[in-house]
Amino acid sequence: MIKNSLFGMVLAAIWMLPVGVPAQGTGAASRAVAGNTNTVGATQEADRTQWFREARFGMFIHWGVYAVPAGEWEGKTIKGIGEWIMRFRKIPVAKYKSYAPEFTAEKYDPELWADLASRAGMKYVVITSKHHDGFALYDSAVTDWDVMASGAKRDLLAPLSKAVRARGMKFGLYYSQSQDWTHPGGATSGEIGKIWDPAQKGDYDQYLKAIALPQAREIIDRYDPAILWWDTPMQMTPARVAPFAEMMAKHPQIISNNRLGEGFKGDTMTPEQHIPPRGFPGKMFEVCMTMNDTWGYKKNDHNWKSSKRLIQMLSDIASKGGNLLLNIGPRADGSIPQESIDRLEAIGKWMEVNSRAIHATQASPFPRRLPWGRITQDTGRQRGITLYLHVWDWPADGKILLPTLKELPAAGVMLNGGAVVTAERSPDGIVIHLPGKAADPDVSVARLDFPGSLTITQEPFNTPAADGTLTLSALDADPHGAVGGNIRVEGSGSDAYLTDWNQQEYRVEYNVKTGKAGKWNITAEIAAKEPVKLSVRSGSSTNIVSIQATGDGMIWKTESLGTIDLPAEEAVIELKPVPDSWKPINLRSLKLRPADSIGAK
Repeated sequence: MIKNSLFGMVLAAIWMLPVGVPAQGTGAASRAVAGNTNTVGATQEADRTQWFREARFGMFIHWGVYAVPAGEWEGKTIKGIGEWIMRFRKIPVAKYKSYAPEFTAEKYDPELWADLASRAGMKYVVITSKHHDGFALYDSAVTDWDVMASGAKRDLLAPLSKAVRARGMKFGLYYSQSQDWTHPGGATSGEIGKIWDPAQKGDYDQYLKAIALPQAREIIDRYDPAILWWDTPMQMTPARVAPFAEMMAKHPQIISNNRLGEGFKGDTMTPEQHIPPRGFPGKMFEVCMTMNDTWGYKKNDHNWKSSKRLIQMLSDIASKGGNLLLNIGPRADGSIPQESIDRLEAIGKWMEVNSRAIHATQASPFPRRLPWGRITQDTGRQRGITLYLHVWDWPADGKILLPTLKELPAAGVMLNGGAVVTAERSPDGIVIHLPGKAADPDVSVARLDFPGSLTITQEPFNTPAADGTLTLSALDADPHGAVGGNIRVEGSGSDAYLTDWNQQEYRVEYNVKTGKAGKWNITAEIAAKEPVKLSVRSGSSTNIVSIQATGDGMIWKTESLGTIDLPAEEAVIELKPVPDSWKPINLRSLKLRPADSIGAK
C-alpha cells in the first residue's frame, strides 16, 4: 500500500480514474481498451464477475520481512505504516536483507488463517505475494530474494491457497509490479531512478522485463489466482503496461484492479482507507481498509478500530454496492495479533445472523443516505424485492421512515430474534415500526419483503424547506477522503457532526437544488480549537473564510461562510481547507438563506 504523502495523493488520483462499467467489454482484453456493449459481451462480463459482486467481504493480508523490524528502527518507532519502513528510513538493501533470517513463520497456520476469514463471513482472501520491499513469499525462479532466503525456507502461498479454497473461498494475490526497493532498477517511490543505496541502481525497463513480468507470470501459473491486485503504478506508461495487459488477456477469469498502469482499466475501483460517499454507481469497487493504522505488522500501533465501527463500514460499503477488503498484518512468526482475531470473531458473530443482508445484495434504492442507518436490497428473488434495513441508531419511539416509498411490505421481521416488523403509510412515505429494543448492539437488521417492484420518488438533492431556508446536516454531507482516511460522522440525528477532518486534502460536498437562481447566505455550526481558513465554492463562486477558534473541547459556534451564487438547477457546495493553514475542525451543519429574504444578513 502507499504512504500518506503528496506522492500518495497523486497516485490515488490515478487509481480513482474510471475503470469502465463492468457490463461492457467482451473479456480480459477489453479491460485494457474501450469495450463494446453488445448483449453477449455484457452477459459474459456479468458472469465472470458475479462471484465478486456477490462476495462483498474479503480478507487482505500484508506479510513479509517488514514484520521483523515491526515499525522500529534503531530503537525508535517510525512514523507511518509498517511495511514502508525500508523506504521511510532509507535502510540499505544489505541491512534490510539481514532481517530475513528472523522471518521464520514458525507459528504460521494457514488452516487457522482460512478459518478466521471463513468464520468472519469473508468470501475471498488476497495476500501479498511480493510487496514494495521486493521480497516474495514463494520460491521464485527469477530472484534469490524470496522466502528461501528467509528463516521460513518454504512456500507460504501454496498452503494458504489450498486452505482457502477448501472452505469455498476464492484465493487472490497482491503483486507490487512497479515499486521494488531491493532489485536493481525497481521504482523506489517518487522519481524513477531516485535511490538511497547504490545496490538499487539499474534500469527500470530491464527490471520490469527481468523481474516484474516473469514473477507475475509465475504467480498466475503456480497459484491460479482469482484476483490479481496491482499497486502503485509509477511511470507505468501504456508501452510498459502492454506486456502485462497481454498476459492478463490470456487469463480472462482473473479479476484485476485499476492499479496496473496507464490504459489498463481493470475491473475494480480501489479507494484506500476511505469509503466513497456515494460509491461508484455502475462500477465495481473495493474499499481496502486496515483495522488499525498500518497494513504490515507494527508492534506499537494500538489505534484499533472498534468491531462496531468495522461492522458499520461493511454495512455502509454494501449499501453502496461495493466490497470491503479488510486487512490483517501477521507477525514475522506467522501469528496474528489477538486484536485482529477478536475483531474478526466479532464480525463473524454478527455475520452468522445478518450475512444475507450483505452477501449477494445490491446498493440501496434510495438516492440519499438515511439518518438512522443504511439499506441493501436483494432483487434476485423470483418474485418481488427484499429490503434489508441496517439500523445503526435505534429510534426511541421505534419508528423509522422510508421516505417517498409508495408500497407496503408483505412481511417484515428482524433477522436477529425474529420479532415481527410492521409498516404503515404516511404522507412522507412508509413508516416502519420496530420492536421494543435494538436486536443487536452494533447494527440491527430488519428484513422487508415486497411482492413487486418499488416506487421511490425521493429527490437526490437537498431542497429548501417551506420557509425558503435550506438546512444541511452532517448526514447530508459527502465527505471525500484520501489515502490516509476520511472525515467521518459521529453521533446521530440533529446531534450528528463531521469529525476526523485531519488532512487538508479532505473535503466535503453538499448536493443541493434551490429551485431559484440567486445569492445565498451561508452559516455553519463549527467547533475549532485553532483558527483555520476554509474555501467555500459552488461553480465559479468562491469564498475564502477565516474561522476563529471556538475554544477547547466541543464548543459550537455559528460562523458566517459568506454569500455564494447558486443556480436554480442542481449544484454542489464544496468546503475545502485552504492549504498550509489547516487544523482539524468539527462541522455540525450548514444553513442557507436567500440573501434577498427578510432578515437576511
